[in-house]
Amino acid sequence: MIRPRRSALYMPGSNARAIEKARSLPADAIILDLEDSVAPDQKANARDQVCAAMRAGGFGQRETIIRINGLESEWGKADLAAAGAAGPDAILLPKVSTPGDITMAARELNDAGAPAHTRIWAMIETPLGILNVDAIARTAADPAARLAVFIMGTNDIAKETRARILPGRAPMLGWLTTCVLAARAYGLDILDGVYNQLADADGLRAECEQGRDIGMDGKTLIHPNQIPVANEIFAPPEAEIEWARRIIAAFDLPENAARGAISLDGKMVERLHADMARRTLAIAEAVAARS
Repeated sequence: MIRPRRSALYMPGSNARAIEKARSLPADAIILDLEDSVAPDQKANARDQVCAAMRAGGFGQRETIIRINGLESEWGKADLAAAGAAGPDAILLPKVSTPGDITMAARELNDAGAPAHTRIWAMIETPLGILNVDAIARTAADPAARLAVFIMGTNDIAKETRARILPGRAPMLGWLTTCVLAARAYGLDILDGVYNQLADADGLRAECEQGRDIGMDGKTLIHPNQIPVANEIFAPPEAEIEWARRIIAAFDLPENAARGAISLDGKMVERLHADMARRTLAIAEAVAARS
């Protein structure tokens, strides 16, 4: 089943009002955070609060994800056990750098009694994670690994590599596209990193468009005001939907049943374009179902 993941909003797990607000926001996914946005002395309280919110439900069609602290930290294993038992749609693992990070987390989730529907989302945000991204993605071939989604941690990538965060992201564009290739090779979705400038609507739009154009499925966000732009840009536009319908209809004609390629409005269209068109319509229908 295709799930729209146009917008994935981080919300601090220590903020009860933010968690309550998340139940009504138009984001496709809500990431309740136990890591970066939570102070050390609030970690245990945030964990309890987030897990209680998961058990209470009320998030509707929004995907629910809990970002835990790193498994090497003093809070990570307790986070993973408690979050897994609470049964969110996914656990977000920070700083995934090796395939072993995924397989270890999957074992821990099984031990915690996590339901089968709880998947693993992996943050790719270290130099080693980028160097190992093919091997990390390959773990998804084993259903027991639970891996479903990559999230790019562009702020941490910039910190660890000393690359500058510039308009157009030229310093890290190669790393982003490498991760897109790895995700696609093993059937994973991949979400772009956050945009830091809250008052720069044009910059957010440009970065969403760039992420869409290089193959990202959506964008992670840090403020509810960013949701409408991400939802718009990562949804198929009406003209693209109509073209997809026309491609499918053309190949469904009896005279085209045995053809691998046809001419449509002066363009050469192949069977692979029909496959792409079917996915476009599936995404459009899934988005419409959420409206």
